[in-house]
Amino acid sequence: MSEDLLSTPCTGEAERVVTEEWSAPAIGSGTVPVLATPALVALMEGAAVRALEGRLPAGQTSVGVRIDVRHLAATPIGMRVRARATLVAAEGRRLTFQIEAWDEVEKVGEALHERVVVDTGRFMERVRGKIG
Repeated sequence: MSEDLLSTPCTGEAERVVTEEWSAPAIGSGTVPVLATPALVALMEGAAVRALEGRLPAGQTSVGVRIDVRHLAATPIGMRVRARATLVAAEGRRLTFQIEAWDEVEKVGEALHERVVVDTGRFMERVRGKIG
């Protein structure tokens, strides 16, 4: 199933303006007012999710299971940042994306990200089982 996703280009983008809420001090990942690494990761994962929009069968979704990210440069509050994810491998339910992120000046991040395709209903049953 997932191998079929490679038959046509599978890319997605996510972008946003860096706000105070996405800064390192607000998230707790640092002390300087720039895009926090966890916020960059969220943007990158969002790009991968967008790449899969409309491409998975009904009742299925994907969940992130691994990300190897390099945060290359700081992005100040008020600047726009954009991530682009490209599906580069698919084995069974496991999907691998190559992701790059850019602000208005330069490349600020890159990542290799894995997602797994799951049945949404069964996944949520298992999650609800954790709370009794």
